[in-house]
Amino acid sequence: MSTIRPAAVADMFYTGNPAQLRAEVQSMLATSKTTTTPPKAIIVPHAGYIYSGPVAARAYAQLIPARDIIHRVVLLGPCHRVAVAGLATSSADYFATPLGTIPVDRELSDALLRLPQVQEFDQTHAQEHSLEVQLPFLQEVLSDFKLLPLVVGDASATDVHEVLEAAWGGDDTLIVISSDLSHYHDYHTAQTMDAITSKAIEHLDCNQIHYEQACGRNPILGLLLSARKHHLKVTTLDLRNSGDTAGSKDKVVGYGAWIFTEN
Repeated sequence: MSTIRPAAVADMFYTGNPAQLRAEVQSMLATSKTTTTPPKAIIVPHAGYIYSGPVAARAYAQLIPARDIIHRVVLLGPCHRVAVAGLATSSADYFATPLGTIPVDRELSDALLRLPQVQEFDQTHAQEHSLEVQLPFLQEVLSDFKLLPLVVGDASATDVHEVLEAAWGGDDTLIVISSDLSHYHDYHTAQTMDAITSKAIEHLDCNQIHYEQACGRNPILGLLLSARKHHLKVTTLDLRNSGDTAGSKDKVVGYGAWIFTEN
């Protein structure tokens, strides 16, 4: 019998109405220009759509030309609810959103369990929003794909890098890292901090990204190691914060969108 991880943050981080959700995602994508080279990996934020959706859409729009090429998405996001050591897969066969269900790549998920830093831990997935908010965007820009969802807890850059290498695949595989940037600083402090983080990502510099700069620091650092190995080029598409989108400027959260492409 198939098991489904149901949507946990619909009507909180994004609307639970399917027609409205599809319209909102399409509207955000429509304002973003696409490039000619689809990325191998992207970094996108994971706040409520009113805050970070337009920033995330900048990266997701770049996937549209590869709509029928990408058939596997390896999605990593930080743990916000239930702590986990290393990285956690899910036992679910499908992840659901108001737009439908996405099949989990069970073969790859089971294969990764051979790595010592990977465990199956459904509790950390149950309420985790960092992965879920990415799914409606993926459902809109891709046609037919399987998902490998990974919650990243206490894991080193090398731990994540090893998992990414095991799941790297070819042009049919996309890596998605979910991360917000600085949290609850004033607008100008956040801009300064996030600019440093963005420059570090552009230069694949693991030494200049600390925990206070990105909640998804651990998966980001793992991706930077893999990007070095595969000689990927990084492009910053957007760098804003909640003071630019839908919030006040006294305590903001930073958001960025980056794509990693083959040279």
